[in-house]
Amino acid sequence: MSKVSNHRYSDNVRARTKPRPGKPLREVSVGSVLKWLALGVAGLWLACALALVALKWIDPPTTAVQMERRVEAWMHAKPYRKRCQFVPLSQISPNLQHAVIAAEDARFYQHHGFDWHAIELAAENDMQGGRRIRGGSTITQQLVKNLFLGTERSYLRKGTEFTLVPVAEFVLGKRRILELYLNVVEWGPGVYGAEAASHAWYGTAARKLSRDEAARLAAILPAPRRRRPERMDHYSDIIQERMRQMGW
Repeated sequence: MSKVSNHRYSDNVRARTKPRPGKPLREVSVGSVLKWLALGVAGLWLACALALVALKWIDPPTTAVQMERRVEAWMHAKPYRKRCQFVPLSQISPNLQHAVIAAEDARFYQHHGFDWHAIELAAENDMQGGRRIRGGSTITQQLVKNLFLGTERSYLRKGTEFTLVPVAEFVLGKRRILELYLNVVEWGPGVYGAEAASHAWYGTAARKLSRDEAARLAAILPAPRRRRPERMDHYSDIIQERMRQMGW
């Protein structure tokens, strides 16, 4: 092969193997990422708001907390048995209704989702290093957390809760909020709702709970997986005293 042919052959090989300039990748701007993130958060918020509307008539099949507990059990290879039975508010003893309100949210029927006075007192108590049996969260706030947000703490979750609580108050009303809360709240490992709690701890229906039994169940709500009703002598006495002060 001649030198001219060799040069032509080499040029052809280089031409074929030389990478062709492609289209440059578009840079993703921070603004674009934030835009899509905001749209995602707005979509989730809208889904939760629509779910609250549906919950005015439909009982929830599960909650964020219940799903979280199931995942935790699966991750730690622990057995998990869910006990939950939804019952109308009329089938839950007034003793338990009153005990839970007295323990968790004494101004439940006066506020519109947030008890700013209780939040202020809780903050002052924390700064002074005192002990309290409940925080500043209302029953409505706790219901929203149970239904949609789980137990993890974050600013995003707190912001979502803050905006959904007024929706819950407006759409559901006090009676339905209390009914939902008493039926979904955690009352022990795998135990959710007043009916399951009554059977698990006292072997009776929620409508038959005595005043003392109701106060003891209300006393374990701040730490339901660690506390046991039979050990709640001091806290149950405080709750029953609050009930008397509230006219119950």
